[in-house]
Amino acid sequence: MALSRSRLASLSVATLLAAALSGCAPFGDRGEPPADASTPADGRSGGGAATTTGNGRVSLLQNDGPDGPLRTLNVEPDGRWECIDCAGDGVTSTGALSGEQRERLQQLLAEPGLAKETDEVRGYRVSCVGALTSSLLTAAGLITSQDCPGEERPPVAEEILLLLTQNTPAEMIG
Repeated sequence: MALSRSRLASLSVATLLAAALSGCAPFGDRGEPPADASTPADGRSGGGAATTTGNGRVSLLQNDGPDGPLRTLNVEPDGRWECIDCAGDGVTSTGALSGEQRERLQQLLAEPGLAKETDEVRGYRVSCVGALTSSLLTAAGLITSQDCPGEERPPVAEEILLLLTQNTPAEMIG
């Protein structure tokens, strides 16, 4: 049975998210409680809640087409990052954002408008097959965009994506 292109793209994003959520803490367990995937950042529980990460943390999950490798960048509140296969070469690298970069990232993650950019709020649906899909996992929720002609990226998430791709091995385009 053949899958439609939109169904195939949806499966790719679902696979990407499932793989990211089943991973380990990027820098080991420092005694911090894990973020509860069923509770939104504002602490309310309920069905349909967006998956989130802890305040000040962000993960960038990328997949270049349905058969591309999962690329994962995890950034801690102190600016330390770990990039797993970010260049598609199988290499894991680590580093840290500069103080200025870390401060800007934290400002963007605290931006109230970020909550309006989540996939849940936007009703986001993957529209391109074979394009680089980038998903930011933040305390506000999951924010996905694709490197597709004509697709507009949410402005705050776009700025976060730019900051991360300009200062780590993660890439902006496929």
